[in-house]
Amino acid sequence: MKKVKKVLYISQEIYPYLPETPMSNMGRFLPQAVQERGRETRTFMPKFGSINERRNQLHEVIRLSGMNLIIDDTDHPLIIKVASIQSARLQVYFIDNEDYFQRKNTVADEDGQEYEDNDERIIFFARGVLETVKKLRWTPDVIHCQGWMTALAPLYIKKAYSDDPFFNKSKIVYSVFDDDFKQPLRDSFKQKVLIDGVEASHLNGFKEADPDYLSLSKLAIDFSDAVIQASPEVNPHVIEYANTKNKKVLGYQSAETYADAYVEFYDSLI
Repeated sequence: MKKVKKVLYISQEIYPYLPETPMSNMGRFLPQAVQERGRETRTFMPKFGSINERRNQLHEVIRLSGMNLIIDDTDHPLIIKVASIQSARLQVYFIDNEDYFQRKNTVADEDGQEYEDNDERIIFFARGVLETVKKLRWTPDVIHCQGWMTALAPLYIKKAYSDDPFFNKSKIVYSVFDDDFKQPLRDSFKQKVLIDGVEASHLNGFKEADPDYLSLSKLAIDFSDAVIQASPEVNPHVIEYANTKNKKVLGYQSAETYADAYVEFYDSLI
């Protein structure tokens, strides 16, 4: 069997930059485990305002920053920062922007109210990662998306970047966690997400439903090659949908088994 050599991780949460959760632990320890098994990795996450840049020794990568991404006819500067987890020999790239990621919380405010502009934040994050990977001139064999904030990456890779030599042979894995958001995204999201190569017809799931957690998850699955159940309990409709679309699905793996199981799963895709 041919083996995957390069894995790109697009993660919503990574410990220790964010508090310890099952998702942030996965974001932290999975890339390390995959590296230890002889594979090369790159890891990206949003630079949420709660991340202490001085304590975590983040610094801007000037050669990667400076691009503007247009969302809803407005330019938003893309800032790239990087930090290292020395004990793991793991480098983490952060997608930053003053409009979207300077507030002191992640996806909801102190009262638990989800941010109204989460729709634009996930657009910016996905596009920012892909543009930065191109600047790094790094071609991943597998792109593993973890968390609903990464759900647009599969669509953009398969449609907007379908002819791009950096991505056109990459296999996409989408991990489903127990991380449902409660407030549907704004209806204008359906228009904002469109860029060259992405058409309204690609968003068929939103015609019958609001852009909520389930429809966003279905969109991610539509354009992924495989799906992983990353939490013991997840929205059952999401996994059911993946099975109806004949996607390769890997069931939940414990902390003791997931590293080997995931690497074997990656290899099976190529």
